[in-house]
Amino acid sequence: MSTYVIGDLQGCLSAFQCLLEKIDFDPARDQLLLAGDLVARGEDSLGTLRLVYQLRDCTRAVLGNHDLHLLALAAGAAPLRKKERDLTPILDAPDRDALLGWLRHQPLALHLPRHNSVLTHAGLPPGWTVAQTLARAAEVEAALRGPDAEDFYHAMYGNSPSAWSEQLTGTTRLRVITNYLTRMRFVDAEGALDLASKGEADAPPEGFMPWFLHPARQDTGIRVLFGHWAALAGNVPASANVAALDTGCVWGGCLTALRLEDNQRLHCDCSR
Repeated sequence: MSTYVIGDLQGCLSAFQCLLEKIDFDPARDQLLLAGDLVARGEDSLGTLRLVYQLRDCTRAVLGNHDLHLLALAAGAAPLRKKERDLTPILDAPDRDALLGWLRHQPLALHLPRHNSVLTHAGLPPGWTVAQTLARAAEVEAALRGPDAEDFYHAMYGNSPSAWSEQLTGTTRLRVITNYLTRMRFVDAEGALDLASKGEADAPPEGFMPWFLHPARQDTGIRVLFGHWAALAGNVPASANVAALDTGCVWGGCLTALRLEDNQRLHCDCSR
């Protein structure tokens, strides 16, 4: 049995199929973990989501910002923009309820004690322990799966407040948790988010740093697996004890799988 973590699919169905073949994935034997952003921008978001759903008995995914946006679109809580027309086939699909129902029940954070790792889409916020991260993620998960999910979708958009506080309540609290777990890249000394910058880690905005280099990081003995940050191209300092898995497939890079048993990385080229 092997456990593979794959970075952001973003609707790149052919690369996903290529990678499954390359790792000789066997649903009866192996486990698949996905770092979020299963859909958006690639050539076939519906086909990608359908393939993931077919593999659901051996697959777990953490939710990314694009996945949450798709759920909000389906609930009528956000307008469909022209650049998002690739998501229309999902919204119009006869099996949309099954696909989106499965997606809605995926977590924002996944603890992997057997591999001494934790998986989230964007990373582990500075100052948060793994236990705190799982508990705060569970608050958002409960909202997604509850009767008032539409209220959450309407409230989840926005960049403020930019910093976490235990005093936050209601949908504001849920929005900040969501931003940290699905959109985080750069943070300042106090751990506040810069949600506008998407560049490389060695060129942070003034006063900010990559979250994985923040001195207030907790549980640094547990490796953090994350996607979201394509500009890193998988390159992070070994001393940070993190694995960056978004290697920019949708932008012509490659799609990456990390086998947790031996830390081997396998890739499929996406330049075509």
